[in-house]
Amino acid sequence: MHTPTTLQSLIAGRWLGTEAHQPLHSALDNQLIYHTHADKIAFGEAVAYARKTGVQALMQMDFQKRAQRLKALAAYLMERKEELYEISHLTGATRPDSWVDVEGGIGTLYAYASIGGRELPSSNVLHEGPAMALGKRGGFAGTHILVPRGGVAVHINAFNFPIWGLLEKFAPSFLAAMPCIAKPATATSYLTHAVVKMMMESGLLPEGCLQLVIGSTGDLLDRLNGFDAVTFTGSADTAAKLRGNANLIRESVPFTAEADSLNAAILAPDVTPDDEELDLFVKEVAREMTGKAGQKCTAIRRVIVPEHLADVVGERLRARLAKIVVGNPKVEGVRMGALASLDQHRDVSERVEMLARGNEVLFSARDGFQPVGDGVAAGAFFAPTLLLCRNAMVNDAVHDIEAFGPVSTMMTYRDVDEALALAARGKGSLVTTLVTKDPAIAAHAVPVAAASHGRVHILDRVAAVDSTGHGSPLPMLKHGGPGRAGGGEELGGIRAVKHFLQRAAVQGSPTMLAAVTGEYVRGAAVKESDVHPFRRYFEDLEIGHSLLTHRRTVSEADIVNFGGVSGDYFYMHFDEIAAKDTQFGKRIAHGYFVLSAAAGLFVSPAPGPVLANYGLDNLRFVAPVAIGDTIRARLTCKRKVDRNRTDDQGRGQGVVAWDVQVTNQNDELVASYDILTLVQKRG
Repeated sequence: MHTPTTLQSLIAGRWLGTEAHQPLHSALDNQLIYHTHADKIAFGEAVAYARKTGVQALMQMDFQKRAQRLKALAAYLMERKEELYEISHLTGATRPDSWVDVEGGIGTLYAYASIGGRELPSSNVLHEGPAMALGKRGGFAGTHILVPRGGVAVHINAFNFPIWGLLEKFAPSFLAAMPCIAKPATATSYLTHAVVKMMMESGLLPEGCLQLVIGSTGDLLDRLNGFDAVTFTGSADTAAKLRGNANLIRESVPFTAEADSLNAAILAPDVTPDDEELDLFVKEVAREMTGKAGQKCTAIRRVIVPEHLADVVGERLRARLAKIVVGNPKVEGVRMGALASLDQHRDVSERVEMLARGNEVLFSARDGFQPVGDGVAAGAFFAPTLLLCRNAMVNDAVHDIEAFGPVSTMMTYRDVDEALALAARGKGSLVTTLVTKDPAIAAHAVPVAAASHGRVHILDRVAAVDSTGHGSPLPMLKHGGPGRAGGGEELGGIRAVKHFLQRAAVQGSPTMLAAVTGEYVRGAAVKESDVHPFRRYFEDLEIGHSLLTHRRTVSEADIVNFGGVSGDYFYMHFDEIAAKDTQFGKRIAHGYFVLSAAAGLFVSPAPGPVLANYGLDNLRFVAPVAIGDTIRARLTCKRKVDRNRTDDQGRGQGVVAWDVQVTNQNDELVASYDILTLVQKRG
């Protein structure tokens, strides 16, 4: 038996809470396991501490260093994941359910560490270029930068994913140098409390970057200003209430909501009972009904099927649901646990009663529901429940009422357009799944569905091999949806980091823009010297270090030889008669010959600090190069990113992006690109 303890809030660098307050019970047997604390939180102190101490500590690191810290934190938590699994089962979660929460959350830290390492600079200014000329003479240009806001992020989370919900919001705000105050849902706050304790014990977090609120947020939202941000995950009703906070409106505080929604799965009319896709559809629906006991904001609530397949789908779903063993996750064979609390059980029961009015009940507790395990009679277990609505175009309830548990309503349609209309009746959802074999149906349906859904998951036998499923938000893809789903966007790779940064337009001379952005801007002053840029170690390279190469005249032999080596005998390079009839009026050199010739002009061939070329960005062939044209290249250090990595021999290295401009004898630009290299450090 778990000895009840009092949870504590982490406020202004100290743990607060000694007096027991609200009791928290196990979802499995209703045993008392924790209390919230009665101690009052000084939210003014919490906000001031985040703005002063937290922001300052985070700003002492750059994007790259914060990304490395996230990676180290993820590794630390992964080593201790079993401690979190042991607590997680008290929420009613099975091991697979907890895997999504525990390792899914830790995996999101790893993902954002990787995203930061790839896409963010080793500074606190993110250039959102390219810069653009604002005048005819090249002396005035403009661009955009993103910088840390200097405020605090308040993250308010739902009860269903106490760890993932925290970490998927913490990771991008941490990268953006925005300290956060996390408020988990009270019912499962003990699991968030455990992971925050672990994070603080790691010693990896800068002072003030994370605070934890157990219990009510009090007047926290009334203390925020326009440099802060609020993110929320939970019910649409609570999102609307918080969004309407007078101070948030008055101060124009950014508010992002990810709300529960009536997500759908559509079985396309091309699928037959003998197709593998029908079984995939049934499996996906059953998994989303029973995973996390249906307590997922992405769960499938509406199962949209062709009229002629309703009986087949209903029978197969009944058969699959009948095999689901419900009970204490510690018992072998259990595949579905409990709802998070008895309060949640009562809420789901009431909503199922409303949904059942006028509809058929295809599967419910009457079909042999018998949870297994000691003490389960007092637990918050709920039977998988499948309803059938045959008049969904006129039945508003099935599109308005959400039972946040293992509950779905199947509804029928006559044609694809009616199916899409039914899906849209949800008034905005996080995700919909379309199961089809026909690319033409997907091409028609997906753009329509995308207008009212944040994500569209197309499932067929090919995608099924690797598909992460309907209900799995991924760090690199947007999570959120329009309308009822909250209108917000989370995750989506670098997009989430940018949400916590302030975007500003900057105007000035190219040289000034280069100084501000930390990147070379075309037209800015360059630094030329007798030392070839490729002969400089990473630490010695400066933005603007540049080389203007000698010239090379392109001959017919160059074109012939390059064609022989590459196998590219395109008529524009070899057929003089045909080339005369083109817009160029003559034979021209291969674009990739120009690229190769430019490399020959600027590369320093001897061994040295430049270790490898691993890619090109933004390659454009701007103008043709003809036989007899003379080209030269300008190589300029554009951007440096210190990823603090070493090679197999322990030598440090960084990444350097070089701006390359290839011009002809008239100083006209003929090719333009960035080349990316690994450059060795001296140390």
